Amino acid sequence: MRWGPARGLPVSNDPDFTVIDETADHIVVDKPAPLLVHPSVPGNPPTLLDGLAGLLAFEIANGATLSIINRLDRETSGVVLIAKGKTAARRFGRAMERRQFEKEYVALVEGHPAADDFEVDAPLRRAGEFEESAIWVKQAVHPEGSPSSTQFSVVRRGWFRGRAASLLRARPRTGRMHQIRAHLNHAGYPLIGDKIYGPDERCYLRFIETGWTPELHDVLLLPRQALHCSRMRLPGVGDWTAPTPPGFELDPRAST
Repeated sequence: MRWGPARGLPVSNDPDFTVIDETADHIVVDKPAPLLVHPSVPGNPPTLLDGLAGLLAFEIANGATLSIINRLDRETSGVVLIAKGKTAARRFGRAMERRQFEKEYVALVEGHPAADDFEVDAPLRRAGEFEESAIWVKQAVHPEGSPSSTQFSVVRRGWFRGRAASLLRARPRTGRMHQIRAHLNHAGYPLIGDKIYGPDERCYLRFIETGWTPELHDVLLLPRQALHCSRMRLPGVGDWTAPTPPGFELDPRAST
């Protein structure tokens, strides 16, 4: 099931999402990038929550209240769970606090990790609290940060537009802001297309000012960060998957 007209990356907000599963107390969707999950300031373009409100207008008119359980970044695509009522929202919220959800992401990163499986167990803290950073939300590894752990496994190694790149699976054991992105940057394998944790955080500031440009394309290669929530499972409730979107394909050989 689809909602809304499809629009292109990266200059427009794509309100097109796919419904994966729906019951009386929840709905699960595959969110595209760069769709905002919910409004943040007046005048935002259409958001996932706006689309859901339209899709579920009859249920809302009859008392349903929508609560987004796992909030993905604007440029991260994939599985999002939404409760339709306060009782379900509380139940899912408790399960999230108890780390009962199992999540798996697909990440396209720069470089070739030496190990097929590795873990980043490194505490995260807002970067601006201990170093210069023009980006308020940026996270960085710091010994006084919140405990954070992510497991990674290599799906394949190859090349992406002439650069060494790898497709990874990421399984976060904790749920900190920007955890996977910050951990990949710390490990030396930043996400392709990541404007904050990629080669230069000033890419994010330039993008806010100018939008997507050929110069940004030359540095970042993709107009979105190459991170996708491919699976989320809550035992006894559901096991939801979303296919990897186009654009994550690797060339097995380097360009000549």
